[in-house]
Amino acid sequence: MASRQKLNAKTIRGMKPEDRAKLLNDLRNELLRLQTQRERGTLENPGRVRAVKRAIARVLTIMNEEIRKASK
Repeated sequence: MASRQKLNAKTIRGMKPEDRAKLLNDLRNELLRLQTQRERGTLENPGRVRAVKRAIARVLTIMNEEIRKASK
């Protein structure tokens, strides 16, 4: 899953748009799973929630940059 690879901006920018969309979908699914675990009280690594949220924000930022760059 996405947690195995390093998700820095350079890596995300090097991806194809389809791969970025799939990554974003995977991260959102993981966040939903983590939030469910947190509600049940079975979450093992609470810091992972924050990391996934940041990764989602990073992907969305880069996607928006690409859209703005294309519209110029």
